[in-house]
Amino acid sequence: MRRSFNGATVVVSGAGNGLGRALAFRFARGGARIVALDRDPGAAAAVTVELAQAGFEALACPCDVTDASACQAAVEATVARFGRIDVLVNNAGISHRSPFAATETAVLRRVVEVNLFGAINLTRPALPALQQSRGLIVAVSSIAGFTPLIARTGYSASKHALHGFFESLRTELAPDGIDVMMVCPSFIATGIDRNALGADGGAATHAQVVVGQRLQPDEVADRVFRGAERSSRLLLIGRTAHAAWWVSRLVPSLYERIMARTLRGEMIP
Repeated sequence: MRRSFNGATVVVSGAGNGLGRALAFRFARGGARIVALDRDPGAAAAVTVELAQAGFEALACPCDVTDASACQAAVEATVARFGRIDVLVNNAGISHRSPFAATETAVLRRVVEVNLFGAINLTRPALPALQQSRGLIVAVSSIAGFTPLIARTGYSASKHALHGFFESLRTELAPDGIDVMMVCPSFIATGIDRNALGADGGAATHAQVVVGQRLQPDEVADRVFRGAERSSRLLLIGRTAHAAWWVSRLVPSLYERIMARTLRGEMIP
């Protein structure tokens, strides 16, 4: 049975720009009420103003997902305003582009803290509301969630862990009627890689290497919305993602050689 999001309450983390903003608008066009979470209060407010101007109902909640108390407050504000949560989209994320040998441990810790524990911090307080609505959890992962990715050891570790956590959680929540969808797009034209951390925690300064054509945020958001309607378990988005999935499973050594050769420019310290 297809899910309908007409009248649903959808919480999106990292909603201030990029894919998060596109997801907020796509679910709003599907009839949902949007709760826009972002660590930048101005960005969260701006997207809700745009949604309101377009005729959609929305709530802005400043929320750094690494702060468990802020996540709890955002969930409480959502339930107080709308009375329910039907979809939780764990989209907030950060990356780094640097070889492990040159990367400070604090950088890897920061990436894991945002990408993995940020999703955990937000999911935990939302569970009671999701249980009541028999809702859906969406975890935005990456190609790096199921394959190795050179010069992004911390990012890949965080996304692999995201799969381990949410795919295990799926089995725990199945009796409650809660679905979990893992989303694995290829390179998207957003700021996550352009704003990636470098080896010392500052911005990565060397040119980013992109494989294949960049996906547009609106295109990815539409695919996520349609996957959510079907309660898909795994959503691969883009030709690069599909190719990486199959080659890495059928001939993993070939995938590693191709990936390392294609992205060798990222090994610049």
